[in-house]
Amino acid sequence: MKDLLSPLSFSRGPILKNRFMLSPLTNTQSFEDGKLSDDEFRWLTMRAEGGFGLTMTCASHVQAIGKGFPGQLGVFSDDHLEGLKRLSSTIKDSGSVAISQLHHAGMRSPEELIGQRPVCPSDNEKHNARGLSIDEVKNLRDDFIKAAIRSEQAGFDGVELHGAHGYILAQFLSPEINKRDDHYGQTLRNRSRLLFEIIDGIRRDCNPNFIVGVRLSPERFGLKLGEITTLAQELMTSNKIDFLDMSLWDVFKEPEEESFQGKKLISYFTELDRGHTKLGVAGSIRTPGDAEKTMAEGVDWVMLGRAAILHHNFPQMYEADRNFSPIEIPVSEQYLSDEGVSEKFIEYLRKWKFVSEPNQD
Repeated sequence: MKDLLSPLSFSRGPILKNRFMLSPLTNTQSFEDGKLSDDEFRWLTMRAEGGFGLTMTCASHVQAIGKGFPGQLGVFSDDHLEGLKRLSSTIKDSGSVAISQLHHAGMRSPEELIGQRPVCPSDNEKHNARGLSIDEVKNLRDDFIKAAIRSEQAGFDGVELHGAHGYILAQFLSPEINKRDDHYGQTLRNRSRLLFEIIDGIRRDCNPNFIVGVRLSPERFGLKLGEITTLAQELMTSNKIDFLDMSLWDVFKEPEEESFQGKKLISYFTELDRGHTKLGVAGSIRTPGDAEKTMAEGVDWVMLGRAAILHHNFPQMYEADRNFSPIEIPVSEQYLSDEGVSEKFIEYLRKWKFVSEPNQD
């Protein structure tokens, strides 16, 4: 088992000082035009200062029409550069690798938020989404690439492409959602074409040492585990990406698809040939013991979400005491505020039962 506190090297970019990565977490803290707020700046930089080897922004949308939630950080305009430069430089000054997660919500963009019908690989009645024309698909590809270039200009060490959780890249991957009959639809190769074209464009237009990662999820939103393992294998042996981030919901669960049950979902990815790509996972890793058990499954790093909300310095706490007991939810508003969580983020966390009522404090 690799030690959580040992350094980690990608094929490109700086060395991570440990195997702890901050999960890209929806937090609704920035401005509605996509500009970075002081609240989101504080939230992210506290985690960098708290010892995370890699600090990743939450989903940063590459087109205005791709906005998925209020207060979302943007990377679709040069107007965002000032805030992004401030953020990346502070993360790196804290000894953490700075990664921008590139995102487009597609059919999951709320119509009331973007002021028009959301877009999708093909018409989707459930979400009142319209299918993209071939020219719009190419524009989407180019805007992902431009967002990566903009992230590099802003000083980030690299980007992660959000291909998980039913957002637009995952919508293209899904045989249930993607009903296109052109070369972006039907077969897995065609449905993954957009993702590979974006990766190729970033490799062409960004510096050779720029980190590129991909986030995938193997279930829900019409995704098929067999197809996602095939895609994961191709990505990891392509020498085009540096890390693969598998979002598993729960790293210790079995697959939902009955034909794949009988062993852990994580094993379908740890068994793959990785080439020079590093593999990490996210999903209900809440305690030091969880993190160590996850590493024992054979991954290269772990990504913390809830644990990082509750303890901005989880890696430092682990270094001081590998058996420390994290605080349990719900916690008080004041506790969360002290952990760098703004009022907007606290309101968002209420639905996840993070926040105790005053009489419970």
